Amino acid sequence: MVAYLDIQPGTGDEVQRLRKIVTALMNQVERTMDVQGGAFSLFQTAILLDDKVRDRTGELEAAMKRLEETNDELNKANAEAHTARMRLVEAVESVSEGFALFDTDDNLVLCNSKFREYWGLDEGNVPYGSSFKVLSQDLIDNCRVPLALQDRQQWLEDRFKRHRNPEGAFVMRMFDGRWLKVTERRTGDGGVVGIYTDITDIKKQEELRRQKELAEKSVLLQASIDNLSQGVAVYSNELLLVAWNQRFVDLLELPPGLVRLGMPFCEYLQFNANREEYASDMERSVKDRLEQASASSSFFFEYVRPNGRVMEVRRNPMPNGGFVTTYTDITARRQAAMQLSEAKEHLEERVRERTAALSTLNEQLRQEIAERLDVEEELRLATAAAEEANLSKTRFLAAASHDLLQPLNAARLFISTLQEQRLAENTERLVERTDMALQGVENLLSTLLEISKLDAGAVPTKLSDFPISEVLRRLTEEYQPLINESGLQLRMVDSSVTVTSDRKLLERILRNFLSNAVRYTYQGKILLGCRRHRDRLAVQVTDTGLGISDTDLDTIFDEFHQLKQSGERGAPGVGLGLAIVKRIAEMLDVPVIVKSRLGHGSTFAVEIPISNRLVRAAAPTQRALPSLEMPLHGTSVLVIDNEASIREGMYHLLESWGCAVFTAGDLEEVCRLIEGGSLRPDFLIVDYHLDNQITGVDILLFLKREYGIDAPSIVVTADRSDAMRSEVSKAGYRVLHKPLKPHRLRAWMAHSLKAKECSS
Repeated sequence: MVAYLDIQPGTGDEVQRLRKIVTALMNQVERTMDVQGGAFSLFQTAILLDDKVRDRTGELEAAMKRLEETNDELNKANAEAHTARMRLVEAVESVSEGFALFDTDDNLVLCNSKFREYWGLDEGNVPYGSSFKVLSQDLIDNCRVPLALQDRQQWLEDRFKRHRNPEGAFVMRMFDGRWLKVTERRTGDGGVVGIYTDITDIKKQEELRRQKELAEKSVLLQASIDNLSQGVAVYSNELLLVAWNQRFVDLLELPPGLVRLGMPFCEYLQFNANREEYASDMERSVKDRLEQASASSSFFFEYVRPNGRVMEVRRNPMPNGGFVTTYTDITARRQAAMQLSEAKEHLEERVRERTAALSTLNEQLRQEIAERLDVEEELRLATAAAEEANLSKTRFLAAASHDLLQPLNAARLFISTLQEQRLAENTERLVERTDMALQGVENLLSTLLEISKLDAGAVPTKLSDFPISEVLRRLTEEYQPLINESGLQLRMVDSSVTVTSDRKLLERILRNFLSNAVRYTYQGKILLGCRRHRDRLAVQVTDTGLGISDTDLDTIFDEFHQLKQSGERGAPGVGLGLAIVKRIAEMLDVPVIVKSRLGHGSTFAVEIPISNRLVRAAAPTQRALPSLEMPLHGTSVLVIDNEASIREGMYHLLESWGCAVFTAGDLEEVCRLIEGGSLRPDFLIVDYHLDNQITGVDILLFLKREYGIDAPSIVVTADRSDAMRSEVSKAGYRVLHKPLKPHRLRAWMAHSLKAKECSS
């Protein structure tokens, strides 16, 4: 029995193989039937074979279907790839630049017609698969790169290096004059893609622009050298004339036709040699001059032309080769130099003549100078002697004033003791006259001491900025009681101005003004105030006193000059007050102004600088004056002084006040009194200058340290130096100056004892 299978036609080797399987199965079935001969078995066998054939046929049909689908997809992919490649080829071909693609092995896989044109390749003979190295070698072999003909190997090495490491674009010139801009970069798979752009038109435009600029520069250069007063000739590196001006032709008197563009320098040299232009320098030949010009080095020389003109020639090399030569006519300069040389020689001759004459005069002058020096030396010695005499006088007055104050102090103490006692009327009048005489001597000695210090330069100036109102208020408080006692009125006009001066010396000047105003004013008032004049302040004292005549105004500042006027108030003056004012004003470099009218009063003023700083005045305070309410009866007082007369005077004065007085001349006496048990002082009065270089401060500190004596103390002295005052103040004690004023001493004793009593 034969079964017919419905087998779908297929394609390919798989279909043929399946057909062979089916035929083999059918043949096997037929052979089986022949051998067994049983119809039923054959039927069963046929059924079984039919099922197997159907299963295998289904599998075959499925495989055939999958194969057909795979073939369709492959055909579709091939068609798409072909289409994409054709599109890529068309796209590359449509690019106006040359295009070339090299694979990872650096073999050409794709290019366009522009690339083939640049490389000299035929369209039908594109060497795809050729390496970049082979293509570059062919490019040189075909002489398509003129630059490569100079050094083939170097060009290839540079080109391979750029290709292996593409870093931007570069320019390459072709054999036919075209310029290509080559831009290469790496692809994602490691290949290289190159773009070749024809930039010949751009290069031509650049060349035209460069030529235009060069032409413009040439015009500017020509215009510049045409306006120079020098002759100029410019030669190229081939020693050919490329630029010149008419001055060059005129100065050297060159004939027409010689000077032209491209004239060889050797031709110019030969022409000058033939006409003996360098007659003054015939040793150098044309060859030497030409070799020197070829060396392109700077050169300078001067020579005289046959017509007598002097020429200066300078040659300077140019950066790109060649040189510039300038020709300057220096005839006038040379003539001026010769004239100057002649004038110099003439002047030197005159100088020699005058020098001889001056030598004679100098000799006479030296003799006169020697005589004058002798006179000046004598004058200097006389001046030095006078100054030394003046200083000796000053030192003598200072020493005398200081020494005289000691006995004067004792005399004042004795007089004060007498004044404390009840005396007969005649005796009391004599005591008052003696006191006034001693007060006059005291004023005289104090003034002499002060003026001697000023003359010796022993008074330093300490400038500072301070409100003038502080000085005005202080002087008003100080002189108000005296002026009121004299029956006069004192008016002070305050000011907020800050001035620059020495406060103490300024107060000394104003005190003198006020003292004179009180002395020579009998009725009316005294005005203390200020007037501003730009950057200076005039501090003035105006009175309604006797006034000063015009003849006396010029002499009132002289030493010991006193006005001859009656009725002078108080103790008589010594005529040194205004002399001291003059010296202080000179030290401060300030002017003193005096205005007066006889019988109507006077105005004395000193002008001081106004400060730019603003210093606020301190609030006025009520100064506590020593009180006299504290009784001194029974107070134990120790007086230490090396002058016996002063100790005696102090003893009687203090005893008259009811004090228990102890005196000592030195430290040993003090120690004996204390150690004897008879002394525990309530108050100490100690002289500053004692014997053996010991000071009163030393004794007070010793008593405090060794015996615990810390009673109120006063240091008395005739020394008015700042060093002494600073030492005493630093130790914590107060100073009273000799001659002592008893009422001040008593007041400070009472004040000190009361202060100690309150503190305890």
